[in-house]
Amino acid sequence: MTRIDFYLLSSNQPAARLDYACRLAHKAWGKGHKVYLHCASEEQAGELDSLLWSFRADSFVPHGLHSDHPDEPVVCGYSEDPSPHHDLLINVTDATPQFFSRFSRLAEIIVEHDSVRVPARDRFRFYRERGYPLSSHPIRVAQ
Repeated sequence: MTRIDFYLLSSNQPAARLDYACRLAHKAWGKGHKVYLHCASEEQAGELDSLLWSFRADSFVPHGLHSDHPDEPVVCGYSEDPSPHHDLLINVTDATPQFFSRFSRLAEIIVEHDSVRVPARDRFRFYRERGYPLSSHPIRVAQ
């Protein structure tokens, strides 16, 4: 059963969500996991793909857009079947990914903004009602 972690960022800036997604992807990739970053649109996937090149000057994360490089260890996608990735799904959308249960883990990244928090509460309820193991992690983010 998919383990679901909610990362509750102490920021109300949407950009903090993408930055933390990069940090989490970097950490997971460093531990040998394949990562699928689920985005809301092609534009957001492109933004996250670009951010993965620059979010840390001292490291590199092998990545690409799922539509162009589906076999990279870290991919950004928005509507594609996430195959062959089944380790970690990082969700930066405000909806429940239809394919989340194919993954070992799901990371929901939440910022302190009502447009993000309200749908996140609905997703938390959805997962809890179906018996998925849930954890919450408050994350302090520099403003």
